Amino acid sequence: MTDQPPLELLAFTDPVCTWCWGSEPVLRALRIGYGDQLRIRPVMGGLVEDIRTFYDRANAIGGDPEQANAAIAAHWLEASARHGMPVRSEGFRLFGAETVSTHPQNIACKAAELADPRLAPRYLRRLREASAAEARETGRREVLIELADEVGLDLATFIGRLEDGSAEHAFRADLALTRRAGVRGFPSFRLVFGERALALHGYQGLANMRAVIESLSEGALCWRAPRGGAEGLLELIHTLGRMAPVELATILELSAPELERHLAVLERAGAIRRVVAGNGCFWEAVGGAAGCDPAAGLCVA
Repeated sequence: MTDQPPLELLAFTDPVCTWCWGSEPVLRALRIGYGDQLRIRPVMGGLVEDIRTFYDRANAIGGDPEQANAAIAAHWLEASARHGMPVRSEGFRLFGAETVSTHPQNIACKAAELADPRLAPRYLRRLREASAAEARETGRREVLIELADEVGLDLATFIGRLEDGSAEHAFRADLALTRRAGVRGFPSFRLVFGERALALHGYQGLANMRAVIESLSEGALCWRAPRGGAEGLLELIHTLGRMAPVELATILELSAPELERHLAVLERAGAIRRVVAGNGCFWEAVGGAAGCDPAAGLCVA
């Protein structure tokens, strides 16, 4: 196996786009099913440069930051009913007098990539969770730094990339790539396999994505179904971190009753716990015994 995987998936995105949040189950399923045969590369598209001059006619979003917050919360709840990922509308305040753009979140993701490429996907995920399911004001610099600390990024390096202009420069390069690709909405995807490439616009279900990958690669990529049952479910949570029910159901191809049965078994065994998140929840693994982690420099109860 070479360092470069056979297929590259460019995911044109914004950390606070609700349909990009809704695409998490599908992208996580692709990571698990194709493994090192596939590289998913997020491209930051900068959805809102300035909410005061932005206008989404379909959802009446734009203009005054405070009024936009209410419209966005309603839109996200409507989208959540369709894509299944949790959204918190109570206390929602994405924009304000000092936070009129989603560009700070995009730039922070590039800072994470420059600081530690291994942790960058975890940072993007955490930023999505905080924005959508926790109603945190992720446009604020202090919140972006707090999230970097939560995922284990070296803060001196992360802040350095924010301050020396390198993260913004990398974001501008992503914006240029987005324009060259003709992307005007998020999510959008470009799949590249050798000399062949194909573009998809808008939310895509897992069946669609797999069909496109199979066609583009002419069957060269091998889908590896994850381990099933309660054991497989627990393994997924340990591998990917906390997960929404729709993510588990999508990856393991489970019906709602099957998923609930496995979750109940693991919860009774004390292996997982439910974390309420807005209009839904996440499931996360229960940690080990109390003690100190020398690597993290942290003692836990």
